[in-house]
Amino acid sequence: MDSRVSPPSTAASVRPRWQPAAVALAPGLFVLLWSTGFIGAKFGLPHAEPFTFLAVRLALTALLLVAAAFLFGAPWPATRQQWARIAIAGILIQGVYLGGVFFAIAQGLPAAIAALIVGLQPLLTAAAAGPVLKEKVTGRQWLGLALGFAGVVLVLFDKVSLSGAQAAGVVGALVGLVGITAGTLYQKQHGSTMDLRSGTAIQFAASAALLGAAAALFENFRIEWAAPLVFAMAWLVLVLSFGAITLLYILIRRGAAAKVASLFYLVPPVTALLAYAFFGEVLGARALVGMAVTLIGVALVQKR
Repeated sequence: MDSRVSPPSTAASVRPRWQPAAVALAPGLFVLLWSTGFIGAKFGLPHAEPFTFLAVRLALTALLLVAAAFLFGAPWPATRQQWARIAIAGILIQGVYLGGVFFAIAQGLPAAIAALIVGLQPLLTAAAAGPVLKEKVTGRQWLGLALGFAGVVLVLFDKVSLSGAQAAGVVGALVGLVGITAGTLYQKQHGSTMDLRSGTAIQFAASAALLGAAAALFENFRIEWAAPLVFAMAWLVLVLSFGAITLLYILIRRGAAAKVASLFYLVPPVTALLAYAFFGEVLGARALVGMAVTLIGVALVQKR
């Protein structure tokens, strides 16, 4: 009988078996979940005003996250400065970005144009990552970012039609663009060490307060709890806010800001596919070519 005994498996020996697969799947899962936000908005917005809709959604998410943080004993920030920095990042990524995009669409700006404006985010993030985060963006990555944006334009080309005086909507989309770009950089610089349970609870609560104030100033808190709204609210709270935002922060923590931002190029093509599946929106040959170009561009940025 062999007297040698195999050493017991440890966490260190088990981790490599699943961790590489989880890391590889995280970007794709993030893009898929983030893309469902536009589908959820299409289901829910006819039954509620945009700022009211977002304020309720973010408040519900914050309550659930606060409960989870206390249940699992998550640490909370130790200083007021840490609280403030975490809240600022959340307000930019969720409050300003979502508020700007939803306001733009509510003002009559076509969703495709809003997506196209916000689609400048990877280029803007890459341009700012150097001076702000001291990150180097290579020539290959710049080429990938340019190809990614060109692909997004091709995907949305048939859907873009700007008619009438929609200046307010364009301004709203630009505000959303600045919000998500600044929030990504700020989170990378100041929020990478926050506990994801307590930190996201603070961020959602701060964003809910901001959008609640906007609803009080500009809206009448109109909300109709019809079945599509209930479904959209449940999905956006439980899946998008918990899943996509957590994945975004993990990706920001693990990777360079420009590489993470490039994933947003994949959102319009995936959204177009989801819109085809849920609403029968037609995908033309130009859109399919654009998806391929976008994939090539993002691959160039993500390549090690």
